[in-house]
Amino acid sequence: MAYKKKLYCYRPEPEKLIATQHTKQRVQLKSATPRSLEREVRQLLADKVSGNMVGLWLLVPEHLRLGTWDLLRGWSARGPEHVEPRLALQLVHEAALCTNGIRAKRCLSQKGFELTNGLPYVGSDQAIHDLLAAHTVVDAQRLQIALGKLRRACGDFGGKLLAVDPHRVRSYSKRQMRRHQKSPQSKPSKIAQTFFALDADTHQPLCFTTATSARSVTQATPELLDMAATILDSPGIGTPTTVLADCEHFSAKLIDHIHQQTHFDLLVPMPQQASLDKRLRAIPPEHFTRRWAGYATTTVPYALTASQTGPFSQLVQRLGEDPGQWRFKAFLSTAHGDELDALTLDYPKRWHIEEFFNANQALGWQRGGTLNLNIRYGQMTMALIAQTVIQRLRRRLLPPISGWDASHLASALFQGLDGDVRVNDDTILVTYYNAPDVERLRHHYQNLPAKLRSENVCPRIPWLYDFQLDFRFR
Repeated sequence: MAYKKKLYCYRPEPEKLIATQHTKQRVQLKSATPRSLEREVRQLLADKVSGNMVGLWLLVPEHLRLGTWDLLRGWSARGPEHVEPRLALQLVHEAALCTNGIRAKRCLSQKGFELTNGLPYVGSDQAIHDLLAAHTVVDAQRLQIALGKLRRACGDFGGKLLAVDPHRVRSYSKRQMRRHQKSPQSKPSKIAQTFFALDADTHQPLCFTTATSARSVTQATPELLDMAATILDSPGIGTPTTVLADCEHFSAKLIDHIHQQTHFDLLVPMPQQASLDKRLRAIPPEHFTRRWAGYATTTVPYALTASQTGPFSQLVQRLGEDPGQWRFKAFLSTAHGDELDALTLDYPKRWHIEEFFNANQALGWQRGGTLNLNIRYGQMTMALIAQTVIQRLRRRLLPPISGWDASHLASALFQGLDGDVRVNDDTILVTYYNAPDVERLRHHYQNLPAKLRSENVCPRIPWLYDFQLDFRFR
């Protein structure tokens, strides 16, 4: 009778297994040891892969230029041979695909998606939950700051105008929580809220914070501005950054904090109230400077009730030619400058943050999700990395493709290109058969290793075992 020795039982460390989503109905436990990962990824490359998600490979050069792998390794605190940074990269690419719902209800495997992440499989909900739950809010904030500093060094932020705004989506959680009412006519509802800071000149996000629905704008904004100041690295250097806010930010406590404890200037509209309108109409007409037909402005000192500092500047604009039809609107500014530039050039740029939400919220900011803040911070920060590399890809494309919103770009480009992935010597070859604007893509991506070397970027992909990448278009 033959006996098996079963020497694997005496290994110094047990084999690491993670749950993988093989198909919609099938979840398998797979080995996640460094040796098994490398062996199976190399086998996939040798077998060749065909699918409709090979469009994601267009993001790989942007990852190399940005340094995404180093960011994810730092966040996961694991070496390059381990599975954790690869699962984080899976989250980044899931955000780029604008995927919704749980992984068991969609099928990402066997289409070329997993190989882009340096994995032979797609991590399941449980594997992703365990990864995110192992990291804190502070870890996600450090990752945002590191990403922001890289983007600042690359010139993605002008650093002169900063728009801040809360982004709220309805939550269907069963938890007891504060309800918000959008208007007097609407019914209060549970919401999940995120607070964004956006560079108003380049339309790119610096950072965000997220919180329970009980946290107010006054409580969340100081933390957001502290992160933005760290990214911009501008305290005491040059012209102060002006923060463009909305009426929600008109709070004596918040205004005092920004004025006393930060190097930012604040420009915020004052709520339209009957008492304010009466005061504005009492300003003598000769104090206004007529700028053009139907528009005049003035600046008056303003002492904010309950404020410990000031007085500040009240910027007033008057609309209309006929005194009987005059309409007034006032803004509070902690800086003393030209009100015309502030009101007509600077403040209108605040609306770029609304355009940003409309175009990019599908990356992972349009649904409530879990109320576990560790998990929400991690997942939404991965979406911020996805937005960064997608924006870099847009610069290499021509209109109308470069102007598509995130969901359109995901469906038409990242999930809309048929192709195959194979290996030739030390180079992964990605072939596209139906690429749009093929000459433009060929110019930027064919002979990619040489193009990356000319930019002083190493063409070897660390999460794909130092293979190089090249593209073919047919």
